[in-house]
Amino acid sequence: MLVIGLMSGTSYDGIDAAAAELRLAGDALVLKPLGMASEPYDAGLRGLLAGALPPAAVPLADVCRLDTRIGQAFAAAAARANAELCGGQAELVASHGQTVYHWVDGGRVRGTLQLGQPAWIAEATGLPVVADFRPRDVAAGGQGAPLVSLVDLLWLRGRPGTPVALNIGGIANLTAPDGTAFDTGPGCALTDAAAREVSGGRLAYDADGALAARGRVHGPLLERLLADPYYSRPAPKTTGKELFHPGYLRTTAGAEALSGVPAEDILATLTELTARTIADAVRSVSATEVVASGGGTRNPALMHRLRARLPGIPVRTSDDLGLPSAAKEAYAFAVLGFLTLHGLAGTDPVSTGARHPSILGSVTPGRGGLRLPGRAERQPVRLELE
Repeated sequence: MLVIGLMSGTSYDGIDAAAAELRLAGDALVLKPLGMASEPYDAGLRGLLAGALPPAAVPLADVCRLDTRIGQAFAAAAARANAELCGGQAELVASHGQTVYHWVDGGRVRGTLQLGQPAWIAEATGLPVVADFRPRDVAAGGQGAPLVSLVDLLWLRGRPGTPVALNIGGIANLTAPDGTAFDTGPGCALTDAAAREVSGGRLAYDADGALAARGRVHGPLLERLLADPYYSRPAPKTTGKELFHPGYLRTTAGAEALSGVPAEDILATLTELTARTIADAVRSVSATEVVASGGGTRNPALMHRLRARLPGIPVRTSDDLGLPSAAKEAYAFAVLGFLTLHGLAGTDPVSTGARHPSILGSVTPGRGGLRLPGRAERQPVRLELE
């Protein structure tokens, strides 16, 4: 089956559309990557989205506009991917949507909201769409994240030692071979916000870690940030922009703590915060290898600090193992959509803390109606790349 996976992460800068050929072969799920197309959000939509994220309060009218406009943007990305990567022959679209709120109360996830109405995707492409993946796991008592963990477990199974999969997006998350999975804390969320603030909005992020590379870590500020209770909570745990939002630095550190600290030092300190909290998480699961993906892997300053914090533990990217790091999450949702259509579970309860595995998402029929392929005979236990 030719499947298009759509993903927009917590950095909310745009949409990644990855196309894959997927098939079941015995106890394996075989994935052949066909390429990726990226579509940035236009400035108006990005501004509307930025203004709606926590801790902002927004009217329902804006929620409706966002749901429609994000859905239309995802539809355009899916149509482009079908034409350019699948020759117009795609059979399914799997859309993660855009997370705008993850409701965590006392360590328990009560609800989660992803916008991007899938009807727009089905209308634009004529294809069935699997969307709204996270709520089913939440309803089963899980965190609803990180959902890519099942794909990581299938993919890294059989590698020697204790390899862990690491994704560094706006939030960083980790998956260990025993199923342990959790958000380690901020990935690029705080450095992105700081880069925008210190540049007066000229910079969307610290490109190539250039600002951080010129700065020095501010010890007292780092220690104040590391005191956040989130880091000491046990797994499974998830977080997002509800906690690590653009105002987090000033709220947590205080204006007086930031007074007189050069912009480069602030970026260096936040980059060290990400590297240190990831490294602490990696050591907590006794990892012998880190396979990283996500936008953060393209930040040399961050990757340098992370490797320095993990002496003796190889840190490589998923590209080295044949899965493009920039598109890994989009490919993961293509896999989850494929599993859903075949009646197979898309979660590992150890990873999310749910009571049981769940078949994820809701299905929107395409133009020709909905013809399900029938439940597969068995759940795959490994993922092979072709």
